[in-house]
Amino acid sequence: MQLTFLGTSSMIPTKERNQTSVFLSYGSEGILFDCGEGTQRQMKIAGLSLTKVTKVLISHWHGDHVLGLPGLMQTLSSSEYEKTLEIYGPTGTKKRMESMFEAFVFDKRLSFKVIEVKSGKFFENNDFEIESYPLEHGIETLGFRFVEKDKRKIDMKKIRKLGIPEGPLLGKIQQGIEITHQGKKVNPDEVTYIEGGKIVAYVTDTLLCDNCYKVAENADLLISESTYSSKLTDKSEEYGHMTAKQAGQLANKANAKQLVLIHFSARYKNTQELEEDARNVFDNVVCAQDFMKIEL
Repeated sequence: MQLTFLGTSSMIPTKERNQTSVFLSYGSEGILFDCGEGTQRQMKIAGLSLTKVTKVLISHWHGDHVLGLPGLMQTLSSSEYEKTLEIYGPTGTKKRMESMFEAFVFDKRLSFKVIEVKSGKFFENNDFEIESYPLEHGIETLGFRFVEKDKRKIDMKKIRKLGIPEGPLLGKIQQGIEITHQGKKVNPDEVTYIEGGKIVAYVTDTLLCDNCYKVAENADLLISESTYSSKLTDKSEEYGHMTAKQAGQLANKANAKQLVLIHFSARYKNTQELEEDARNVFDNVVCAQDFMKIEL
């Protein structure tokens, strides 16, 4: 699992920071959290293939989180994109997508589907599930939670000691099925262990609220907005945003392992003040830079 931070600014991009977007690569899946203006160019600079994108998760429909979507879809429609692009967003997303296609002329049609989500799990396969929870930002806004499923791993030392050959028997063991080898029954629990799945939480453009904690609970990596420092708490509340200190409080109370701050106001020429603000209440914190990568 690898995350690439494609845009870390808030409403106004800067010379160093694009508008908000984060790309999660997991096996054959490419999940884009928001799609700010210029996201497709950021992907090219980062060396990420646009056709890798399988899902777009839209937190809300303020322009700095979606202005890159028509450009991305235009490029995919003229590329050899053979998948069906899945677009998930809050209530009203279908209507806004229809309006987008009225505003722009696409030379070719792209296979895509739009799914409006509210609260709870909205996607699941054999490897992971994705949940969403409503946040508080003045318009329909969602926080997202990517939950990797636990995996049964084979202890090869024990397998070799029992003389079990590679092949179908190992496949059954990994599926949790008891086997018989050389007349002896082998219980999967005897030769395997469970590796816990990773959790990635994405919280942006919201006041600190109860659902923030649901999104962030026990996250291995919490990606959270920190538009302002706590010196501007009043301004933060006026515009429906969290401060860096509140992001740190969220990480602390939610028992997150690591906090990555994003969505910085363009007023900050560097993010030292924001990082220190969060670090006052949570130790393992870093301010994201565009093109920063994290592997889990």
